[in-house]
Order: sequence, then structure tokens, then C-alpha cells
Amino acid sequence: MEHKETLVGGVPTRWIENGTGQAVVLVHGIPTSPRLWRHVMPLVKGRSLAWEMAGYGTSIPGGVGLDLGLAAQAERLLAWLDHLGLHDPVLVGHDLGGGVAQIAAARAPERFAGLVLTNAVCYDSWPIPSVKLMARLSGLLQHMPDVAMYPSFVQLLRRGHDHGEIARESIGLHWQSYATHGAAASLMRQVSALDVHDTLAVADRLPHLGLPARVVWGDADQFQKLPYGARLADDLGTDIRRINGGKHFTPEDHPTEIAEAINELVAGTPPGLG
Repeated sequence: MEHKETLVGGVPTRWIENGTGQAVVLVHGIPTSPRLWRHVMPLVKGRSLAWEMAGYGTSIPGGVGLDLGLAAQAERLLAWLDHLGLHDPVLVGHDLGGGVAQIAAARAPERFAGLVLTNAVCYDSWPIPSVKLMARLSGLLQHMPDVAMYPSFVQLLRRGHDHGEIARESIGLHWQSYATHGAAASLMRQVSALDVHDTLAVADRLPHLGLPARVVWGDADQFQKLPYGARLADDLGTDIRRINGGKHFTPEDHPTEIAEAINELVAGTPPGLG
């Protein structure tokens, strides 16, 4: 896998790339980074590009002063696709990245060859209660030492995994960026930018996207619960694929199921440019 970087509108933009052929763009959520997709990308039968949202992962420093809301991230995603000359990619999103994907697809459905969503924020399903609490207390929490934030971070990721070994790997991997760039301040910038109106604003457009879609959902997810996934699948004109016992971080715990859904859309799509 190759780490890449470019400037888009003066903002450093990073992604991880692997493979060749039909483009597949993968968008992570909180509190992760493109490395969320590390087990999915080798299974994708195409050119996978895991995009890093501004203010997350290695791009945390560059997010200071920027709008980190989902609508703004969707605009950056579309600008990045223009910059790379990527046409008709399959768009894949998890958690907040799923919300970004919905917004980008609603704004420019003609730009995409298909849409895959897994345990994504949607409608009024988010922010989850613990994130809302952090946002309310952000003025206080942003000054906390990293060591005080770490137990909450660990608890959040453990609750979202059904695979213990992968959970431990995930905690160590995703904590690195926060530890490097200041966990408390970074997390507070992220959660303070979240606004449920970003997904509510595009909800009525989802049934009219006209895109091939797959919705894959861990049915034991306590963050983004199954009925929301079922509603999303219905609006997108597809059936929900349940991962029995799966929790929130499906790209890490269940990469085979996610890659299978992606590859089905890739198989029905002519190669993109870029």
C-alpha cells in the first residue's frame, strides 16, 4: 500500500492507495483514519483509495481552523476527485465516512458508479450519546492530558468491536495519531463539528440517487443500530446484509464481507479514469 499526498485548494490531502483498475474510494469515520480499511483494501478487485478526512489521522494538524463537519468534508472529497481526475468510482463509507458518502452522492450522483455503506451515520442516528456529551464538555475536555482521555478511547473502541484481537490492534493503531497530535484537543475539534442536520438535509434525496448500492451492517452495533441500516437499504433500493453478531467497526472485524459487497459493484462497473 502506498501513502500519497497532494494539495487541493491549498489544503494538504492524504490517502492510501492499493491496486489497479476500477477506482474504489473508501471513507473512514471517527475516531479512525484511512488505516481503518487496511484489511479490506487487499481484498478489493480494483484500485482502492482510502481518503483521509481533514482533521483526522495524519491530517489532524491541517484541520485546525477548518470546518470539519460532514458537509464540508463531502465538498473536499468531490474536489479531491476532481483534482485526481477520478471518474465513476465506487464510493464506500463507514461511520461518519458513510455520512460524507451520502452527502457527496446526493450532491453529485452522476459522479459515482455505486455506493457501499456499512454501519454508517444517517438520518438522525448520530452523534451517539457519548459523543454528544464530549461536545457539550469540549471547553473543559480539550485541556485534559492525553493519559486522561485514553481510557475513554479504549472503552469506545472495545464496545465497537466483536473481535478481541482486532480491537487491541485497532486501539493501538488509531491512538497513535491522537497521541502524536494531542488527543484531547484533536477529539474535541472533531466532535464539536458534528451536526446531524448534515445527513438530515440529504435524506429525502437518497431514494432518488439511481446508484447501485449495498448496505452491510453489523447487527449487534450499539452505536449505529440495525433499524437505521434497514431504513437506509430501503431508501437505496437494496437489501440489508446483516453480519450476525457484528458490531460497529465492520471494516476491521469483517473485511471479507465488506470487500465482497464492494467487488460486486466493481464487477458491474467499467474501469474508471485517473
